[in-house]
Amino acid sequence: MTKQFAVPPVVFPSGGNPSAVGSNNIQQRRVATAPFQPPRSSTSSIPFMSFDIGSAAAASSSSSLFGGPIGSSSIPGGSASFEDEEPLLDELGIHPDQIWRKTKSILNPFRSNPAVHKDSDLSGPILLYMSLCLFQLLAGKIQFGVILGWIVVSSIFLYIVFNMLAGRNGNLDLHRCTSVIGYCMLPVVILSAASLFVPQGGSFRIAVAAVFVLWATRVCTGLMVALADGGDEHRGLIAYACFLIYTLFSLLVIF
Repeated sequence: MTKQFAVPPVVFPSGGNPSAVGSNNIQQRRVATAPFQPPRSSTSSIPFMSFDIGSAAAASSSSSLFGGPIGSSSIPGGSASFEDEEPLLDELGIHPDQIWRKTKSILNPFRSNPAVHKDSDLSGPILLYMSLCLFQLLAGKIQFGVILGWIVVSSIFLYIVFNMLAGRNGNLDLHRCTSVIGYCMLPVVILSAASLFVPQGGSFRIAVAAVFVLWATRVCTGLMVALADGGDEHRGLIAYACFLIYTLFSLLVIF
């Protein structure tokens, strides 16, 4: 048995033309537009950027403020070159020729040149310190911290002793005192290198060490008296303080 359903009739507006309804819907539909984009500048030198970087006047002012573009030179009519740059060692305050002149002046204990040591530096003393530690390491003695600590204490000790003896006339500063003590470590460094080939123990080793200690004491005393005022009257006491300092370092080498 079949059932019958009553279906209402479909009525189309506009005279029963269904195509007219579709045309009205199409006309009423809003056309999609692209998102907002700022206008592209024709003077921009960067193609992938859609905004204006700035005017030529602003660019020129910024370039003059920050020194111009990379690779430009402040020298008129020239280009940037590494030949105009100072050597790296000079920028760091390390002068190999000056270090060599100061080291060479220590080699002659009877004729030292105090004028070379007026400009104090710590590059040469650090080099001699590392050399002494290296020779001690070759001898089987790890004494990096001990030697560095003794150098610091010795510099402060001699600085205090000299200024106390000189009184108000003393003008020795700690930097120059450390520089002179460091450069006068050269005989001890030579002793440490020679001790690698000298048999352990015996009076010969002690006699050789005494010669190098006297060498370092004489040079250090002469430089201290020549570079600072007020030390001529107390040369013997200054020499005694220098003798104690370099005797301690020679004991590290002997034993």
